[in-house]
Amino acid sequence: MTIVEMLARNARLMPDDIALVEVSPGKNTRREITWLEFEEQANKLANALIERGVAKGDVVMHMMVNSIDWLVGYFSILKTGAMAAPLNFRFIARQIKYCADIAQPVAVILDHTFIERIVEIKNDLKSVKQFLYLGGEKPEGMEDYISVLDKSSSKSPDIALSSNDEAGLYFTSGTTGEPKATCLCHRSLEHVAVNENFSHRESKDDCFLLLPPLYHTGGKMHWFGSFIAGARTVLTPGGERITAKVILELFSKEKITLAMVLVPWIQDIVAALDGGQLDMADYDISSLRLIHSGAQPIPAVLIKRLFYYFPRVDFDENYGLTESAGPCMHLGLENFHKLGSFGRPRLNVDARVVDMNGNDVPRGTVGEMILKGNHIMKGYYKNHELTAQALKNGWLYTGDLVRQDEDGFFYYVDRKKDLIISGGENIYPVDLESVLIGHSKIKDVAVIGIPDERYGEVVAAIFQPVNGHTVTEAEIRSYFEPLLPKYAWPRLVLFDNVPRNPTGKIEKLKLRKKYADLRWEHQ
Repeated sequence: MTIVEMLARNARLMPDDIALVEVSPGKNTRREITWLEFEEQANKLANALIERGVAKGDVVMHMMVNSIDWLVGYFSILKTGAMAAPLNFRFIARQIKYCADIAQPVAVILDHTFIERIVEIKNDLKSVKQFLYLGGEKPEGMEDYISVLDKSSSKSPDIALSSNDEAGLYFTSGTTGEPKATCLCHRSLEHVAVNENFSHRESKDDCFLLLPPLYHTGGKMHWFGSFIAGARTVLTPGGERITAKVILELFSKEKITLAMVLVPWIQDIVAALDGGQLDMADYDISSLRLIHSGAQPIPAVLIKRLFYYFPRVDFDENYGLTESAGPCMHLGLENFHKLGSFGRPRLNVDARVVDMNGNDVPRGTVGEMILKGNHIMKGYYKNHELTAQALKNGWLYTGDLVRQDEDGFFYYVDRKKDLIISGGENIYPVDLESVLIGHSKIKDVAVIGIPDERYGEVVAAIFQPVNGHTVTEAEIRSYFEPLLPKYAWPRLVLFDNVPRNPTGKIEKLKLRKKYADLRWEHQ
């Protein structure tokens, strides 16, 4: 059963039950829709897209921030048989165009947060025939999302879907350079929904708090476990500042039973409670049964501190990547004693630790983790070379270095490449370096990750000026800030020689050792 069929089933069996609740504490607004309304709105938008020429196998680019409308738009695309290509809301115009050049979308659904960036590149999006806009005043050359919805039929489109049909393109990189479009089939999405529910035992009586961005495979795929059960879900709209107080208030007021809470938010909650700014006595969390997290390595000491305040709540840590359709391994609710590990493979998922030749290594030995299962991507869209590098004999080579203990639990060690993970976002140093080196006064540049308690890592950039020239940090920042999404900005700007070996490769190990004790002072 595809997730499109799951939505139709929920609408038929539980038509009047609340499916989604959108709460904005900052604006003091609350909006909700039932399963039937969810299904009918998705049908209306799907029929409108079909009437405008969207066909099975096409790509529709999806550019919205978190909202009920984001999920309606996502399902409407799938109902047409097209592939949904949700984009990171932090992408700048240049990155959006690059993704569009790969995906060749025939239509774009967007909201007001993207409008300036789209207007900037609209004439270059040659493949796009239709723009549906949700926001204020409708820009020239676009149709109003609400008007289109009002005029369309709520009947389910007659589009046959199979598990092997392509469902989505998820772009793995967002810094600059060459993002890879991961192609996921309906089979992958169905697998994740069943697996998430099996892991966390969601039922119709649960209420899931969905905070992470929906464009990412993490937050949405974790929601699938509640979705398949017909459980109610609460989300906050894009642009809403998520604070420790907001999270605790939502736990209490919405009677949340389980939530995906990322490490920076866990840190905020612990700091606010430790510092006395918040008091658990002010919140009723009696309904809460599970907090789970992921997207970056999670310090065991932080989780222990959190559960000093949540002693009767279960915890789970998840591991996943875009190429695995998100979560594919987890610690397990019964394994709190294994904190520090991201657990073992989920139901019907296989994992191995191998050496550079693909041979299994003994337990306790560091190697690359490879994965197998129905959740794995079909490949990188229109990139056979990269697909062949990642998929070998049915196994996905993750590029993550791990070790496995005597009980079969996996522990994260490092990245096979120099990938930086900051707040759950993947940042590729080579891509950043290719932009930063463009400054006229810079001879060489190297990018490394610096440990950070809040974000896991932050970016440090080492600049080597052209001989005879001086350059200030302010000059450097004024150069790169318009060219990069904010999450990829170097938080530490350093001036030093960039060491390279005889073959011309940057010796990043030397730089990491030299700056091992350096830390970013949060603003």
